[in-house]
Amino acid sequence: METSSPHADLSLHGGAVRTVLVGFLRDEVQNAGFTKAIVGLSGGIDSTVTAYLAAEALGNKNVRGIMMPYASSSPDSLADAEVVAKALHIRTETVDITPMVDPYLALSTGHDRLRAGNVMARQRMIVLYDISARERALVLGTSNKTESLLGYGTLFGDMACAINPLGDLYKTQVWELAGMLGVPQRIIEKKPSADLWEGQTDEGELGFTYRDVDRLLFAMVDHRRREKELIAMGFEEKFIRRVALLVRRNQFKRRPPLIAKISHRTVNVDFRYARDWGL
Repeated sequence: METSSPHADLSLHGGAVRTVLVGFLRDEVQNAGFTKAIVGLSGGIDSTVTAYLAAEALGNKNVRGIMMPYASSSPDSLADAEVVAKALHIRTETVDITPMVDPYLALSTGHDRLRAGNVMARQRMIVLYDISARERALVLGTSNKTESLLGYGTLFGDMACAINPLGDLYKTQVWELAGMLGVPQRIIEKKPSADLWEGQTDEGELGFTYRDVDRLLFAMVDHRRREKELIAMGFEEKFIRRVALLVRRNQFKRRPPLIAKISHRTVNVDFRYARDWGL
């Protein structure tokens, strides 16, 4: 699935992206009337990069990292999150979600690992938004473009946020940006995982690597290559069709809830731009 096409070059080519994202966070937090931000620190690359950008944009005193382990979470994840917090000198808080999640799971039968994982992801967001209300801070998103396009995330769980600095960066670009920011190499190199159960990895669940799928998505989405063109570029037909199906099937996760149109100024249909209120 490797391709030498110039359109497969995902490199960020310098530090301009860092400057843009730091400015984005600073401006959007201020525009919303806030000075502080909350980040759910998992010890993974995405939340780590978000925390690094936030600390640079807002100052470390205005960023709070929240660690939310479950009983089956890896101790290494919590340790990595603590390393990030210490490196950035940001305040932290640890909230064990086990006593919140287990009573609900005990109420009903038939919960498989995926459903249980979704419950955990949504419980973590309950915690983040409650702390954000207490601290008068915005919740920052950590989902990247690869996850968004593939639907690899929990709606109203880890995909929920007020603003998201990483949503237009593919996973491989997040890794590159992490290097620019000085993120510890251990975090950059470890296997991506939502840490929902022991041994779980993103790539194991997806069935392909981020590097392979990012090259395909970049050609398919950013450069609008058709299937015949993608095959000519060296991508396997089966792989193309599987990824295209995931992108189509998960469109509902990437847009606000659909509202039935009755009036001539329907929210999220006609009335959806900041400029409607002069912002």
